[in-house]
Amino acid sequence: MNKPAAQRLSAKPPGKASGKASGKEWFRRTVLVLCAVLMGLFSLEFGLRAAHGGWLFDYPNFVLGARTVLAEGDRGRYVHDPALGHVPRQGYAAAGTTIQNDGLRRTGEQVAGAPILAVGDSFTYGDEVNDGQTWPAQLQLLTGRRVLNGGVSGYGFDQSVLRAEQLAAKYKPAVIVVSFIADDIRRTEMRRLWSADKPYFVLEDGKLALKGLPVPPRADPGSTLSFWQWTLGYSFLFDWVLRRLDLLHDWYGDHKRVQAPGTGERLACLLAGRLAELQKTSGAKVIVMAEYDPVVWDDPAFAAEQRRLTRGLLDCAARDGLATIDSFEALAATGAPRKLYVTWHMNEPGNRLIAELVARAIK
Repeated sequence: MNKPAAQRLSAKPPGKASGKASGKEWFRRTVLVLCAVLMGLFSLEFGLRAAHGGWLFDYPNFVLGARTVLAEGDRGRYVHDPALGHVPRQGYAAAGTTIQNDGLRRTGEQVAGAPILAVGDSFTYGDEVNDGQTWPAQLQLLTGRRVLNGGVSGYGFDQSVLRAEQLAAKYKPAVIVVSFIADDIRRTEMRRLWSADKPYFVLEDGKLALKGLPVPPRADPGSTLSFWQWTLGYSFLFDWVLRRLDLLHDWYGDHKRVQAPGTGERLACLLAGRLAELQKTSGAKVIVMAEYDPVVWDDPAFAAEQRRLTRGLLDCAARDGLATIDSFEALAATGAPRKLYVTWHMNEPGNRLIAELVARAIK
């Protein structure tokens, strides 16, 4: 073999050595970039902590802290219920709030005769207002008839229907008002809401099947955190960013889904049929009423979706022979519906308006 040929055979392919060098160079650059990013994030973390005094030497897990506060508050107000998840604690009392020995919120003095039963979520229960300012209490004043406030904060539409069935069997009401906001429809897709487990329905051969019974007690907050919540939960910077993007609801909240998004619309429609059966067997007139989240008046896109969900459920209820109330037009007609809320729930004038709508429907 001649020398040039031997040299060609022994020579390394052109660019191979430079390729190795290039690969190492890119690796070093990547490491440097990552280090710079981490240093920047650490600088922002400590800078924000220093700027918001009190956090520079305090490093709690913000997610765990929020869930612990919620659990402690709920342990005071609620008691575990194996059929519904949680119900108001009998005899509970706080500033402006009284839960009677029957587990219902106080609406006023006892009145003789077949009562009106109100069930629903925090809008029915009356978060942010005193006992006499809730719409069930206002309805009792307007009608002169006893009104039972069976609302429970955080309930999905499924829980409200189950509670209506439970209380109707006990109190034999003449009228049952089932109130909801559009988010209650989404809540039917969950088996856990705000760290509290709940019963839920699934579809089997096109029919409702109740699952999750008996409902387990609330889990310890420390047992429900994900890997990211255990790690990023300590970051003041991450918490600060999510707070400004209004994304803390799901980050802090412990929600477990069992149904695909959108399934709640079908479930709620079938639950309206269950209310129609309750109307038939109990002899009580059942009214399904839509109330509205205050964000509806701030965000047109959000409002359109909430209205769509609301109309879907009200249409199902009407087809099943139930009376319905859509409070949207009455609230809008005031010209300043946002003034009818405290922060997230109705104030006394707002609840008074809702009570007037129900009173007219009962007459």
